[in-house]
Amino acid sequence: QVQLVESGGGLVQPGGSLRLSCAASGSIFSINAMAWYRQSPGKQRELVATITSGGSTNYADFVKGRFTISRNNAENTVYLQMNSLKPEDTAVFYCNAAIRPRYVSAILDFWGQGTQVTVSS
Repeated sequence: QVQLVESGGGLVQPGGSLRLSCAASGSIFSINAMAWYRQSPGKQRELVATITSGGSTNYADFVKGRFTISRNNAENTVYLQMNSLKPEDTAVFYCNAAIRPRYVSAILDFWGQGTQVTVSS
């Protein structure tokens, strides 16, 4: 069984910062790309940032220069450092990872349960 558990969400004032974490655990053989998505009320889930196992990153235009994705491969963890937060960043943030579980010869897509980020004064 593989699971992703996010943490670090909360309430922050505009201009503030938060750091999200997502730890993968269970019977894991390897982890390929990891990513963060977000979903605001009434909107579709959208990609925020991705990071490959080698550390290459990509960002959505709306977070470039403000958010930084990173990972610790030894701990199967991905992070999202969010700076200069805006009210429009308010959303549930989800962790996503492409994982090959042990004893399974396929790469599967896993999601965390989501963590709420609210940016408000």
